[in-house]
Amino acid sequence: MQIKLICSDIDGTLLNKERELSKRTISSIKNISHIPFILISSRMPQAMLHLQKELGINHLPMIAFNGGLIIDNKTTIQTTEIEHFISGAICKFCDNSKTHISLYHRDEWYVSEMDYWAKRESNNTKVTPVVQSIEKTLEQWHSQNKGAHKIMCMGDANEIDLVANFIKKNYSDKIIGYRSKPTYLEISPISISKKTAIAYLIHEKYPACSMKNIMAFGDNYNDIEMLKGVGIGIAVKNAKNEVLAVADQITQSNLNNGVASFIENYFQ
Repeated sequence: MQIKLICSDIDGTLLNKERELSKRTISSIKNISHIPFILISSRMPQAMLHLQKELGINHLPMIAFNGGLIIDNKTTIQTTEIEHFISGAICKFCDNSKTHISLYHRDEWYVSEMDYWAKRESNNTKVTPVVQSIEKTLEQWHSQNKGAHKIMCMGDANEIDLVANFIKKNYSDKIIGYRSKPTYLEISPISISKKTAIAYLIHEKYPACSMKNIMAFGDNYNDIEMLKGVGIGIAVKNAKNEVLAVADQITQSNLNNGVASFIENYFQ
């Protein structure tokens, strides 16, 4: 099977315990520079740019927000946003709880305060959010005809359960919540996924490439469809059991340079 494109998730897959790229990972990816290496993540673009630069792939497209935004050299190839009234309903539902809400549109990230969750996410992604009330942010976006590419709810696991159930009960035909961990819920339009984004990207930018010519790496629930849909889907050893079950192959954990190890062995 000829691999013409490689797509990799970031957190839990490509990065080490310091949430950074190891020297080995950087070296292994640079050694196969003839094959486009695409970062595909739930992160916002700004939280991916420094990784692209380290890997020497900042000239290549990136897929952000679980497939909600595809960018090529700052040019938007595709964008899919959450409808304004749904964002408002979710935020209103969380009003009477301690649930943290982060609102994202492209490189805009808004939080109502720099609480524990905002500081933690900022430290992980190396991006600082704008502190502004949820109401003002939604009003601002509404006037600009913009929607959220992603809504992140973080907090007590039981309260996150309530938000997840609220979404399923009221908007299951419009949005989906990915539970990356018990205290995190990442909300995106249901019409998009990492798989659909890859399919759109190769149609627009790599017409000589089919899904069978793609190698992909992942670890979490939002990677399952992608790993099942490409030619070779690889899970890192630390992946969720459901991800390990659908992967074509399993490599070392992200803490043991799993992506680098697989690339080195496959392309040697």
